[in-house]
Amino acid sequence: MSTAEQPPAGPDEATAAVAAAHVPDDGQHPEPGPDGHPRCPWAVGTSDYLDYHDREWGRPVHGDAALFERLTLEAFQSGLSWLTILRKREGFRAAFDGFEPDAVAAYGPDDVARLLADPGIIRNRAKITAAIANARALVRLRDASGDGALDRLVWSYAPPPQPAPVSMSDVPASTAESTALAKALKRHGFSFVGPTTAYATMQAVGLVDDHLAGCAVRSGLR
Repeated sequence: MSTAEQPPAGPDEATAAVAAAHVPDDGQHPEPGPDGHPRCPWAVGTSDYLDYHDREWGRPVHGDAALFERLTLEAFQSGLSWLTILRKREGFRAAFDGFEPDAVAAYGPDDVARLLADPGIIRNRAKITAAIANARALVRLRDASGDGALDRLVWSYAPPPQPAPVSMSDVPASTAESTALAKALKRHGFSFVGPTTAYATMQAVGLVDDHLAGCAVRSGLR
């Protein structure tokens, strides 16, 4: 079909075409995804990242078990690519009993040995033992403050809405709120949850929305 014979673009296609034409290819600003709609630049490299970015990242997560999973995975990610964690997530869920806090809190030496031998996860002793200790800390917190105690604790550090970051350089690695959250978690016996890990968790579970201005998820196109 010649250019003259092309049918007019629909509203969605037209929006994507205009957005893509104005995206600087510098790794800092939104870049077009496979559908032409711009996404945060880290999301367009693989289908795993794209799916996570579009469906999960920055969307509110509630529930103690769900938040325990996110905190655990962010701790395991420390020093590694998040893509590695995404591709092993089902392995983590299987190895850690679906991140049910009571189940993980009951793990003993045999479970540590089992986890260290499991190729479906990151076999790091310090991170494995921290995950078990954190499950025990969560159970103590729940026993003291009731169901949903971790949910209430984490979400109490949600900051006021902020302007959308324009580029990746506008996205912080940590904030005053993530530093305060990390300190609160440590007071309750959690480990491997410094300010950077706490902020990554806040991004992942929707306490903050760090989708860039112009990202299709922020604009509601995805």
